[in-house]
Amino acid sequence: MSSLVFPRDFVWGVATSSFQIEGATTEGGRGASIWDTFCATPGKIIDGTDGTVVCDHYHRYKEDVAIMADLGLDAYRFSIAWPRVQPAGSGAWNEEGFKFYENLLDELDAKGLKAHVTLYHWDLPQALQDLGGWGNRETAYRFAEYAAEVGRRFGNRVASIATHNEPWCTAYLGNFHGRFAPGFTDIALANQVSHHLLLSHGLGIKALRELGISAQLGIVLNQSDADPATDSAADKRQAQLEYENFTGWFMDPIFKGHYPPLALEVYGDAAPKVEPGDFEIIGQKIDFLGVNYYFRAWCSTQNPPIEPPRALGITDMGWEIYPKGLTDLLVRINREYPNLPPILITENGMANPDRVEDGAVHDPQRSQFLQQHLSALKDAMDQGVDVRGYFEWSLLDNFEWDSGLSKRFGIVHVDYDTQKRTLKDSAHWYREFVSQQKRGNHG
Repeated sequence: MSSLVFPRDFVWGVATSSFQIEGATTEGGRGASIWDTFCATPGKIIDGTDGTVVCDHYHRYKEDVAIMADLGLDAYRFSIAWPRVQPAGSGAWNEEGFKFYENLLDELDAKGLKAHVTLYHWDLPQALQDLGGWGNRETAYRFAEYAAEVGRRFGNRVASIATHNEPWCTAYLGNFHGRFAPGFTDIALANQVSHHLLLSHGLGIKALRELGISAQLGIVLNQSDADPATDSAADKRQAQLEYENFTGWFMDPIFKGHYPPLALEVYGDAAPKVEPGDFEIIGQKIDFLGVNYYFRAWCSTQNPPIEPPRALGITDMGWEIYPKGLTDLLVRINREYPNLPPILITENGMANPDRVEDGAVHDPQRSQFLQQHLSALKDAMDQGVDVRGYFEWSLLDNFEWDSGLSKRFGIVHVDYDTQKRTLKDSAHWYREFVSQQKRGNHG
């Protein structure tokens, strides 16, 4: 890795999200979220676990910040739980909830770590879901009010504010595939939800921009390039449709002012209803684009489908390990969106069936995964893509949504019975890599 040299001011961090690590779901005045409701529905979470304790970060945040400082990192990306700071999603603010995040920011300041805040990482207040959730256009306006309040309080204390994390998952895993909260299976609803999420993003950026705060403003999208399994016209069309459905569906409205044509054509009557002026709101100027990359899309129309080669294996989620897909994706979006702002890689990592053995956790697969993806990232940067930072997912093993506690993404192992944190070999690897970059392989 000594040959891999990133810019001196490149930001090195880790990422988490509120529902996945905080616990304390009934403490400090927090309201219920759609994920509390979803977890309480029998059969929805594979191992039957929920978010009530998980990593107990609400009480142990000082220990977790100390770990990040010990790893020599620059930054921490985390999300604010909307129901913790505004239990009903409208109306009164919960000062005790805001105090938790204020204390967290104080701790990060004390350790010299920059805060990168995400406003929405899927934990919608249940009170808003009761009014139709993201299927209700009004929710976009409630979100803008929430964004403005966070901006007023913390906008000059944090390095960046992202409106949403992976709106594709909110819309489609939550409202079409039924795997995530709120658990619906309606494609027209999912498409309308995606539009309201984009609208809320634009309204949120507008509200934050008007405050004149110092934080950089943006959004975090999960993205993949799409590869056809063969050169057949059918596979190529499928790959284009997959790309438009996944990456283009959120990028085109933000940067081009419309939805991608092939995807719209395929959706037909299920396409979202757009009101005049919506794209103007959605297309607010942003300071950065957060990109989350885990795997590529592989598109085969044959029956049975042709499987991808999986030459580098798969993760514990069953996802193909394909670092080159990160290079391909970044080069493609850089080419297709000439007005792209600087990029942060806001998530990249892998699930691995890790165990503590003699006080250590040996996860060479994850260290290799990180090495390969950082190399792929540098390839994209060498081809002219403006990337300013990398946030490994995740600092801690955590609640992996419908998989519950059964999948471990952390570079720090969490014993959920005792809450003991153990740095995995990958954490030591990451610390050494970051240290090497800072010591200055910079000629």
